[in-house]
Order: sequence, then C-alpha cells, then structure tokens
Amino acid sequence: MYVKICGLRTSDHARVAVEAGADAVGVVMNRTSVRRATEDEAREVITATRAAAHVADRVVDTVLVVNDMAAVEAAEIAARLGFDVLQLHGKAYGEEDFAAARAVLPRIWRATSLDLDPPLTVGAWGEEMLLLDAPKPGSGERWDLSVLAGSAPQGHWLVAGGLAPGNVAEAVDVVKPWGVDVSSGVEVEPGEKSSDLIRAFVAAARR
Repeated sequence: MYVKICGLRTSDHARVAVEAGADAVGVVMNRTSVRRATEDEAREVITATRAAAHVADRVVDTVLVVNDMAAVEAAEIAARLGFDVLQLHGKAYGEEDFAAARAVLPRIWRATSLDLDPPLTVGAWGEEMLLLDAPKPGSGERWDLSVLAGSAPQGHWLVAGGLAPGNVAEAVDVVKPWGVDVSSGVEVEPGEKSSDLIRAFVAAARR
C-alpha cells in the first residue's frame, strides 16, 4: 500500500511522515490554499524528507501539488526546487498541459474527481500516477467510494478525499486502490498537521 501524506510545510512533519513509513510527501503551492507553502518551506520539506529517507534506506517521493498555475510554470518550479514529481490537480489542466509539463519534469501525476468525467485509464494523458479525489479537494469531505467497486482503475492509482486514520482501512477494503493520499485527515485544524495523526494514518493504511 503506497501512502502519501500531503500538504506538509515543516521539516518536522516531513521527518515524521518518512519515519512512520510514508512513501511520498506532498507540498501544496496553490495560490489560494490554506496549506500553501512558500518556496523556503518547500525546500525544507524536501531536504528533511531526503535526509530521513536516507537514514531509513528507502526512496520517498517528494511531490509538488498545484491546481491554479500554468502547467509549465509549475513544472519549472518543481524542477528548480528539486521535487521528484509534479501533481496537476483538477479541471484547469488538459492533455496538452500534461505533455508540456512532462517535457520539463518527466514524472507527472494526474489528480481529478469523478464529477469531471475524466479518463480513468492510468497513463491516459501520459501521467505516471492517477489520483481520484473528492469533488472539493482538500475539503476533508468524504465521497461515495462504492461507485468504484468493481470498476476501479488498474495500475498505479491513489484514492483521496475525506480519508483519516479511522476510515482509511475501510476505503482500502472497498475499492482496493494501489495507494492512498491524505491531507486534512491528519490535521488538528485546517493547514495544521498532527504528528500523531500522521503516524496513525500510515499505520492504519498499512493494516
């Protein structure tokens, strides 16, 4: 089970995520997000993640998440700051945007929701990974995962949206994703992560 902890802004929470066993950490740089990180914060998260991953002798992906800037601009920022992956999230991006971003940074993930009627084939737009989220990403709102039962994507795809330590095991059981993604579900208030909740989430997802 691949586990991504998203919306990180501090080196401490990056280290906790890696030490808990997360496979990826995400940094949000949407201009209007409560979880928006500065470039300095992003660098700190990347540096801490790589140091902790080296100690743990594991590979942990660092992911830049955007939904409101041009794809090429986002890819250039991701490359300059040293991110491994760029996650283009939502309806602002089309197939041409993915191709343009991939020319700058080869590893691109596509994040979307079912209400946008997206192609559900992993790699349809050249992406490495597909993420299915709630209609309002980052809201913490749950959505009806049962609609994916029996018709979930194949390959490397993540489920997100309203997940938390108390329900992630159920979500995994219902849709059997390749991985899971969480942000608000490991917060004590919007934008404020909890080390204890991060540890609990990773443990529950692994179980």
